[in-house]
Order: sequence, then C-alpha cells, then structure tokens
Amino acid sequence: MLQFDTLIIGSGLAGLTLALKLADHQKVGLITKRTLMDGASSWAQGGIAAVLSGEDTPEIHTQDTLLAGAGLCDQEATRHTVEHGRDAINWLISQGVPFTQDSDSQFGYHLTREGGHSKRRIIHVADATGRAVQQTLSAKVCQHPNITVLEKHISVDLITGHKLGLADNRCFGAYALNTETDDVITISAQYTVLATGGCGKVYLYTTNPDTSTGDGIAMAWRAGCRVANMEFIQFHPTCLYHQNAKSFLISEAVRGEGGILKLPNGTRFMPQHDDRAELAPRDIVARAIDYEMKKGGLDCVYLDISHQSVEFLQEHFPNIFARCLSLGINISKEPIPVVPAAHYTCGGVVADSHARTDVMNLYAIGETAYSGLHGANRLASNSLLECLVFAEDAAQDILTQSREAARPLPSWDASKVTDADEQIVISHNWAELRHFMWDYVGIVRTNKRLQRAQRRIQLLQSEIDEYYSHFHISADLLELRNLVTNADLIVQSALSRHESRGLHYSKDYPEMLEHPQPTILTPQTR
Repeated sequence: MLQFDTLIIGSGLAGLTLALKLADHQKVGLITKRTLMDGASSWAQGGIAAVLSGEDTPEIHTQDTLLAGAGLCDQEATRHTVEHGRDAINWLISQGVPFTQDSDSQFGYHLTREGGHSKRRIIHVADATGRAVQQTLSAKVCQHPNITVLEKHISVDLITGHKLGLADNRCFGAYALNTETDDVITISAQYTVLATGGCGKVYLYTTNPDTSTGDGIAMAWRAGCRVANMEFIQFHPTCLYHQNAKSFLISEAVRGEGGILKLPNGTRFMPQHDDRAELAPRDIVARAIDYEMKKGGLDCVYLDISHQSVEFLQEHFPNIFARCLSLGINISKEPIPVVPAAHYTCGGVVADSHARTDVMNLYAIGETAYSGLHGANRLASNSLLECLVFAEDAAQDILTQSREAARPLPSWDASKVTDADEQIVISHNWAELRHFMWDYVGIVRTNKRLQRAQRRIQLLQSEIDEYYSHFHISADLLELRNLVTNADLIVQSALSRHESRGLHYSKDYPEMLEHPQPTILTPQTR
C-alpha cells in the first residue's frame, strides 16, 4: 500500500498546480493515466482569461462570464474566480511560463480577445498556451522531492467508508491499475483530489485527447457525490475537418483576430444568426454552423483568416499555420475547413468554494468539478483560470485541516474473476456508445432522441457491469465503464431540463424558462 497526505488523480493544470502548492508542506502522490503531458490542458491553444489591462475590470469580466453562462452561473463563484485571476497569472509567471510579450502593452504581455469577451484579456503563449504551461509545471513537479508521480496508472475506484462498511462515508484513497504490469495497487491518503478533466470521449467527434473519459465524475458519482449541469456539453465551433487530422482544434483566437466563417460558396453567415457575428459565444456559433451544415447538406464550413499577412499568422498562430500547411492548407491563401466537436464539460461533481465534495476528504477541481463558474456555457479561456483559482482554494483548505492516523485498507480482491474471453465486447460497446451519443445527444436535441439514447445506455450498462464483475479489469474496460456512467448522467440531465438554454438546445422546449435552476442529480444510495 502506498501512503500520501494528499492523493491527486489527474495531471492537468489543476492537478499540477495543486501538487506544487501542497508539496512544501506535505507528501503528495499524483497519478496520471499516461504521462504528465497527455491531458487536455496540454491541448489548450487560446490562453487564460484574466483582467490584466487598465481598459478592463473584474466587473466587466464577470458580466461577460454571466452573459455567456445564460443565467446559470453562480455569481459568487464567478466573482471569486475573476478577482483572483491576476494573482493566478502572476504565480504562473513566477514559475517561468513564457507568455508572449508585447512592449506596447501596459502589462508587458500580449493580450488577445476571444468570442464572448468584450475586452482583450487572454494572456497566451503564441497558440500553444496549454503545452507551455504544462511543460513548465511538469518540470517543477518532477523536481520536487515531496511529490511522487505515478505515470501509466488509471484509477479504478475511490475507497470510501460506505464501501468499507462504515457509517461515515469519507474518502480514504483509491485503487489504481498499473497499466504496464496489470497490478492493482492500494493508495491511502488523508485527502483525495479528483482532477481528471472532462468526458469529451463520450462523443464520436471531440477536440479532447483520448484520456478524457470522465473518470473522476464517474468515480465521484459511485462514491455518493452529487453531479450538476451535465447536459451542458460545450461543442467547440471550429475543429479542423480533414481525413488526416484527429481532433485538431482551430483556436477561438482565430475568430478573435478577424477570422470569418463562410459557406463553401464564400457567403458569410454568422451576422444572420447573431449581432456579434463570429465573436458570439461558442454555443451560438456552434449551433449556427450545425444549422448551416444541415440546411445545406454540408460536410463542413470554412474559417477564413487569409486577409491577415503571413507574418501575422506565423507570429500569432504558428502551430495552426504549420499543422494546416502540413495537410496542404495554406491559411494565408485559403480558408480552413471546420466542423463543431465536443469540447468541454461545463457540469461535473458538485464542489463548494473550497473545492470540497459531498464525501468528506474528497475534493474536485478543474473540468471534473461543477464550481458554478461556467453556468450553461463556458466563456472561452475561463477554464484554465478556474483550474488555477480552485487549486489554490483546495490547497488552502487542505493545509488548514488537522491530520489523522492512516487507516489500514484492504487490498484489491481479484480472486473471483478470470481473464476476459473476448476483448471485442469492449471495443464494440465503446464505438456504439460514441456513435449514438453523437447522433442522439448532440448540439440539437429532442426528447425522442434522448429516450433512444437512454434505452441503449441501460443495455450497455448491464453488459459492462456483468463484464466488470467476471473478468480482470483493463484500462479500456475502466474507461468504458466511466464513459457509460457519464453518458447516463448527460442524458438524465438533458431530459430533466424542459427549456433551451446555453449549450442545451431542445426542439421540444425551444423557449427559456423565466427562473432557471442548475440541474442537480443525486445518487440513489449515498
């Protein structure tokens, strides 16, 4: 059994930040399914939203966030996040993150603007902010003597009081599968933090990496935590459409710097859908593209930034420029083919202002958590900010808690299971799930489609539960089990919202309710 003061599950920006803020004071364990650089944070292109210029204020940033969130943002959580933005950025700068500089800027760094923002407030590292931040913090984590990193380990489940037969349902750690040895290890911890990201891989088309399988959300649900707002899955409007490109995102900042969305015949269409045109929030742009594609029977639409100079494009979007060019698309001369794709999970595990969940000693931060910041639609580049601010909040709370003696925990029992006879069951169910979620629970929804998805989810759940009970576990099986749980939560939430708001658009309920409330699901057994 491994033993830590705090166990962090996940190695994105939230997990790395928390590890560094705790490690000077306690022993920290950090587990990640692949390597430290394989999470969704590394894929973030645009940047981090924060009030950094004299032309901007926390009030304006807060209002932009509330407007994008379509009436469902928690105002206190929003103000708290925004007001701590500058401190979060200063901390990253102190860690050595090489943000793009601008001598003409009052703050000294280049700030860009994205859809939904009324001011330039996105600090970035060219068009690969997430990768630069991850590289900087990963190096710090690997060098810290109090942090133990376990790569190629996937969490199986949380160890809670209820699972141990105790009346007190606190979290004591987790079981984790070493994917190289196939051994399940027991990890004991005073505090456990879920920082596993979102569940984008539940959909056929996504901008997320393969690791985004909603593990933390599913584990928390099984442990007895409430989840909220799972119907609000953000579809990024502009994922590169090319047979040789997998999940390559065309940053929001391309539209922020003047990119125009066009039909194949060159007609601009966004002004017909919203007065803000290409700078409208993501949900509006994604629905507009979806509408135009279905209306015209199109495979994609086009994002045109060719009016900018080659020098401008190579300076501001070097990775996008190079990637497109490698596929034969010169964005300085021709438009970029794009389609919407599942991008961000706005809901998640209900967590309070200190990142605490319903289970004692269990925290949730980052995309895994529902903090109340994003409401019905996340404002661009607020996600990395949330990771930083709530990692700091969790660290402060954990460090003020009194320590208790470690409890002896049972080892993983695999005595009653056998080797799986057919792995095809897992791959087939995985493909089926992602296809019907895309077809039935996508950008535009109906009750009939949602009910079809729900029936298929129930069948898959019974098959997967039987498989899980009888055979040795594998990473693919664990991820499939978690994805099906997330799919079920998404569909339950979508069916319970009888209106269209933000990222949830229903043909059966096209109007908005006067007094909206978050959708909160509670496990039947707590």
